[in-house]
Amino acid sequence: MPRFALRIEYQGADFSGWQRQRDLPTVQGALEAALARLEPDVPSIAAAGRTDAGVHALAQVAQVDLTRDWAPFRLAEALNFHLKPAPVAVLAAARAPDGWHARFSATERRYLFRVLARRAPAVLEAGLVWQVRAPLDAPAMQAGADCLIGRHDFTTFRAAECQADSPVKTLGELRVEEIPRHDGVEYRFHVRARSFLHNQVRSFVGTLERVGAGAWRPEDVAAALEARDRAACGPVAPPHGLYLAGVSYPEDPFRAS
Repeated sequence: MPRFALRIEYQGADFSGWQRQRDLPTVQGALEAALARLEPDVPSIAAAGRTDAGVHALAQVAQVDLTRDWAPFRLAEALNFHLKPAPVAVLAAARAPDGWHARFSATERRYLFRVLARRAPAVLEAGLVWQVRAPLDAPAMQAGADCLIGRHDFTTFRAAECQADSPVKTLGELRVEEIPRHDGVEYRFHVRARSFLHNQVRSFVGTLERVGAGAWRPEDVAAALEARDRAACGPVAPPHGLYLAGVSYPEDPFRAS
């Protein structure tokens, strides 16, 4: 039974997250419904990460085991046909290497969080950015972000319902990018790690926004980290600014496709 890797883009506003749920629209449910149009009795698919309700993906990665040895291009085309009109697209399909797993073989996950500072409502980007009214102090936010890079106990930035065995994670990157626009200023938070705790990225961004707005000092972020107490965290940023931007593998199935 050949295993295929799928690289997937989706707009998360219409979904109750990635993971299939009874009587609720999910990305996994939409993809499995499309797969069922191609082959009966397709096993459940697995993904590199389970995004929450409202979260988007630029390059989610999932796996599926199929009976037929599809040409990858034809598989992607057929899935995209059956996915309409759901806001989901299969960007690429590839034969997976032996032993490859979308979740357990991943060595890095990358997230992007977009914040738009402007006074007028973000009509065209509603649901795609977190909008704030006033510009933020990007250097101050970066100074706070720098306190979080490395291996730490991230209990403060972990949702109460997080099921991870340990709050200790290694954060490889948390970079703040400031982009002037004709309508305001966009701030992009680039976050990179092998794995993340539940709501960790949104907790980072919500806390750093307080630094950018002048309500917190950069050193307050370090104090919150050291507290190892969820109550010390700043507000949690909303899900609609968050994107799963990419997943890395030692043996990338898409590199050869």
